[in-house]
Amino acid sequence: MPAGHSLPAQTSRAGRDLTAAISVAIGLIALVIASLAFVKDAFLGVASAAVVVGLWEMRQALRTNGTWMPAVPMACGSVAMMVGAYYGGPDVLIVLLAVTILVSILWRMPRGQAGFVRDTTATVFCLVYVPFLASFAVLLLAPDDGIDRVLTFIAVTAASDTGGYAVGVMAGRHPMAPSISPKKSWEGFLGSVLFSMCAGVLCVGYLLEGPWEVGVVLGAVAAVAATLGDLTESLIKRDLGIKDMSNLLPGHGGMMDRLDSLLATVSVVWLVLHFLLPAA
Repeated sequence: MPAGHSLPAQTSRAGRDLTAAISVAIGLIALVIASLAFVKDAFLGVASAAVVVGLWEMRQALRTNGTWMPAVPMACGSVAMMVGAYYGGPDVLIVLLAVTILVSILWRMPRGQAGFVRDTTATVFCLVYVPFLASFAVLLLAPDDGIDRVLTFIAVTAASDTGGYAVGVMAGRHPMAPSISPKKSWEGFLGSVLFSMCAGVLCVGYLLEGPWEVGVVLGAVAAVAATLGDLTESLIKRDLGIKDMSNLLPGHGGMMDRLDSLLATVSVVWLVLHFLLPAA
């Protein structure tokens, strides 16, 4: 190789810069762990910031087809939902979602009737898809053992993604949904389920001191939800004709490209733990 020329960046099968992707992933994980390690409210701040960024990406992506959504009430309402869920619980979360939707609709009215149904429908969808679902993460955080519950949620979701990718690359032969996500296979899905169940058993047993059966159920349900989340995000991007929600995170795309499986998983993780392993 001629002097002065550097080695090309290593890329993944998806054409992403692996060095950048790994560096960003490590940084995000470190940020989340650091926010959980000191004060629980710090995680609330990190999660709220991620939600606002994700909502901004959804707004920008939907603008490509002419959809307009009111940024100010949606952002303020999103933060209110996160804070309200943490301090007030599910009932407050539902009320704040309803208020945010109402204010957002009123904010849209002065723009007239053209595209009103399209814009308000997209607004409601995004408010439910991003801040409402994300608020279940802070519902997990609220109890005394909330940090362990959040770590369990992250672990089973990450294990699902890792298992699906690893097994899919090595043994993927039968496409799961070729018209939506051509590289997702049934073999990869099986890897997701097995990896997630293993993570569930370990986390429930060692972090939450619960029975292993709950870990199995948690992992299986989380893997199904994470896979559906990935497919949903892929379908949204295909409909809009984009590859990534943004280029905010080098090697990953946008914040929503990292939140998709987490958003789909968190509510079912909360549900399983709430009924099968309730907080003391």
